[in-house]
Amino acid sequence: MDGGVIVTLKAKTAKFKGAGIYLIEVEGYLDQRWSERLAGMRITTSESKGGTPLTRLAGHLRDQAQLSGVLNSLYELHLPILLVEYREAGDGTVKGCQ
Repeated sequence: MDGGVIVTLKAKTAKFKGAGIYLIEVEGYLDQRWSERLAGMRITTSESKGGTPLTRLAGHLRDQAQLSGVLNSLYELHLPILLVEYREAGDGTVKGCQ
C-alpha cells in the first residue's frame, strides 16, 4: 500500500467520500479516446485470467456530480462496473492505474 486511504464502495453502502483520486474498473474494452468524456480520467486496459477485457480508469474527480457523470457514462455504454475505489492522494498523483 502507498499510504493512501482506500475505500471500496458497494452498491448498498456507497457514499461519496469527497474530491480525490478515484479508481474505477469495468468489464469490457474502452478506448483512450473516451478519456475527455470521462472527466479526463486515465484509461488502461488488460485482460482477466479468463481472457475477459478489463478497463481501469483513474483520476481526480472534484465532486459527486462529476463521479456520477462518469458512472452514468459507463452505464450508458453497457460496461458492467466492477469496482469503484476512493484513493486519497495528497500530492494529486494518480496511483494504481498502470
